[in-house]
Amino acid sequence: MSGSDEDYVFDEASGEWVPASQLADAADAADRVEVRDAVGNLLADGDQVTLIKDLVVKGAGQTLKRGTLIKSIRLTGDAQEIDCRHDGIKGLVLRAEFVKKR
Repeated sequence: MSGSDEDYVFDEASGEWVPASQLADAADAADRVEVRDAVGNLLADGDQVTLIKDLVVKGAGQTLKRGTLIKSIRLTGDAQEIDCRHDGIKGLVLRAEFVKKR
């Protein structure tokens, strides 16, 4: 045998035979969702963000003020939702359009 022992699969999108690992990498990239803040910065797990407007938190009886720092966000897999922690509010989910990366 010469060359690689890698399996090839037919990629219907491109109409070509490609290595199976290349197709798997492309599928993984397609599954990743880019989350961007209000000004277009790419957000990642662990980033710090600040609020760009006052937000009333339903069920918590609080209003988070503009400029509030939110530490260590987590991405949820949704392009607009980020999971956050803030004092006294459990399970806080914010929309990325209301935050700016620090």
